[in-house]
Amino acid sequence: MTDDEHSARTVQITFDCADPARMARFWAEALGYRLQDPPEGFGSWEQALEAMGLPPERHNDASAVLDPEGAGPRLFFQRVPEGKRAKNRVHLDVRAAPGLEGDARMAALEAEAERLVSHGATRLGHHEPDPPLGAGHIVMADPEGNEFCLD
Repeated sequence: MTDDEHSARTVQITFDCADPARMARFWAEALGYRLQDPPEGFGSWEQALEAMGLPPERHNDASAVLDPEGAGPRLFFQRVPEGKRAKNRVHLDVRAAPGLEGDARMAALEAEAERLVSHGATRLGHHEPDPPLGAGHIVMADPEGNEFCLD
């Protein structure tokens, strides 16, 4: 086997959703990401999609956000006809209190939860620290009900 066969792969995280533009804006805000720029030569996605021949009713079929530092994965949002039906089997943990412990950690998580609620998230649960393994976290849902944790 060659080294290429064992090298790490990059990943993209894809969300099925009803409103890709809204979800992209929410997750960009939650993670400090930015909306992906339109293709070179276009001043906006609307211009690019029109040039591609996409009718206006399909302009919100997809959207994506990127880590401005290039370190994190691209998040891609694609419109699907069906709604969310069950609890996520995989979820994101948003590291909102790195290096903090105890009351300071939980206060930072609470502040971030309030900020994200103002952007369309829903608070689902609060888990106090439970040493030695449980540092405490807050369970949230994005605007379309996908669970994630503030950790």
